[in-house]
Amino acid sequence: MTIDFEGAKINFSSEGEGNPLVLLHGFLEDIRIWNDLAKELKKERQVICIDLPGHGKSEGFSDVHTMAEMANAVKKVLDEIEVENISIAGHSMGGYVSLEFLNNFPKMVKSIMLINSTPVDDSVEKKKAREKAVELVSKNKKAYINMAIPNLFSRESKVKFCPEIEDLKNRAMKMEVKNIQAALRGMKIRTNHKSLLRSASIQKAIVAGEEDPILDFNELKSIAEECDCNFYATENGHNSYIEDAYNLRKNMHFID
Repeated sequence: MTIDFEGAKINFSSEGEGNPLVLLHGFLEDIRIWNDLAKELKKERQVICIDLPGHGKSEGFSDVHTMAEMANAVKKVLDEIEVENISIAGHSMGGYVSLEFLNNFPKMVKSIMLINSTPVDDSVEKKKAREKAVELVSKNKKAYINMAIPNLFSRESKVKFCPEIEDLKNRAMKMEVKNIQAALRGMKIRTNHKSLLRSASIQKAIVAGEEDPILDFNELKSIAEECDCNFYATENGHNSYIEDAYNLRKNMHFID
C-alpha cells in the first residue's frame, strides 16, 4: 500500500489485528528486514511496517530527510489507516525516527523500543564521518555500500551471515544516491532525545549488541539505566534482527 507525502509515495504494509505495533527499519534497509518477525507478531497484533522516505519502495522528496520529516511520514501512514495509539520499535535510524515521533506525537505512543539505536545525537567526529560518507557515495555508491553494510556486523557474523549481508547490499544498491545522502544529512543533524526518553512515562526498552561496532554497548546500558528502560543484550553486532533474531523476537513481546 502507498500514501502520498510531500509529493512522494510512501510504501507500507499492515497485517494482523489487535494492538498496533509500528516497525521502522534502519539506514539502507527497507520493510523486508521485518518479514520473519512480522510473520510471528501478526498472529497476535496489528503490525505496521513502513519504508522510510527514500528507502525500499518509498520515494524521496528532499536533499535532507530529517528525522522529524520521516516521523511525519509515519504519522501520515497512521492517519490513512486510522490508527491512533501505537507501540513503536525502530532499528538504528528507525530508532531515531521513533524518538522523533514520540517527541512530536506523545499521546499516540504507548511504548517504544530502540533496537541497536541511541537517543544521543551525533558527536563532532560522527558528523564528520557522515560528511565524508555523503562525498563517498556520490563518487562510488557500490564501494560505499560494500564497506558500510558488512561493517555493521560482528566478525563472527560476517562469516555466518554472508548470504544475508549480500542480500542487504543488493537491496541498498537499488537506492538512489540522492536518497542515501538525504538520510545521512538527516541523521547528522538529528536532535539529542535522551531527556525525552528519560521523562517519557511509558514502557521503554533498549536492545544492544555486545559486539556492536557502531554503538558502544556499555554506553547504551548506562543510558537504559538512566532513562529507566528495560535493557536487552544480544550477543552480536549492530543488526540483531539477523544476528540474534530469536532473542529479538522473544524480547519484542515486551511491547504491548
